Amino acid sequence: MTPPLHLSLAGQAVDVLREQVLTGVIPAGARVNEVEVAQQLGISRGPLREAIRHLASEGLLTLVPHRGAFVPAADEDEVRALFELRTALECAAAELAASRRTDVDLVRLQEVCAESRRNYRAGQPFPYRLDLAFHQTLLDAARSPRIAEQVRLVQQRVVLLRSALEDDPPHQHASMDDHDELVRAIADGDAARASGVMRRHLSRVCAQMLTSLNA
Repeated sequence: MTPPLHLSLAGQAVDVLREQVLTGVIPAGARVNEVEVAQQLGISRGPLREAIRHLASEGLLTLVPHRGAFVPAADEDEVRALFELRTALECAAAELAASRRTDVDLVRLQEVCAESRRNYRAGQPFPYRLDLAFHQTLLDAARSPRIAEQVRLVQQRVVLLRSALEDDPPHQHASMDDHDELVRAIADGDAARASGVMRRHLSRVCAQMLTSLNA
């Protein structure tokens, strides 16, 4: 019996390769060096190629015939298209979270916000993991698996594109403020306000990415 992907060598390679792509270890526009990565992971190229195909299906890699797999580079049209989709999905999720959240959900959201603040005050960059953790916790509170599944794929693409851009400390601070305001709206059960804050937040993130892209 073939083991599930997440338990197989290919599944382990997916996790490691995804991390390398999302953190910019393999930068935008670069080709995945199959020999080098396979040696790093201590696996053959067969499971690695399966992992590459999986990440290509998620949009994190682009397969070019006779050339290999490449990390996509950001462009304005791609950024705008991703944020149009992300806004539609996450505004709906924010509304649902405001009406479906539990006290445990609120505590988790507040904990992620607090950890982000601690890292920021310590001079650490606002890591993509904490940003994703906040949005994932909000999605958990929304209790809509279909929305969550689609948002996860879009968020990964956004993180990928952002990995090639310069950090912007004022933008990071503003994002944390947005997260705090979202938590307050969700705590109050105000669906319209939560959706509005999310829309404004994603609009600003999109604008910041476009500015960095054109810098």
